[in-house]
Amino acid sequence: MGIADQFKDKAQELADQAKKQKQGRDDEDRSQERPDRAGKQTDPRERARDAAEQTRERFDR
Repeated sequence: MGIADQFKDKAQELADQAKKQKQGRDDEDRSQERPDRAGKQTDPRERARDAAEQTRERFDR
């Protein structure tokens, strides 16, 4: 394998790594955008309190 081939292989390897890192960042960006699209971002504890309150209301009837 010649030196030119080694440089080409290394360049391709670095390009692949960059592509994977960019894809990972894009996935993170999309996951962070989802709560914004859905409206307000709620705390899991707040959702649990709401669910408990709804359950109590159902049984109080």
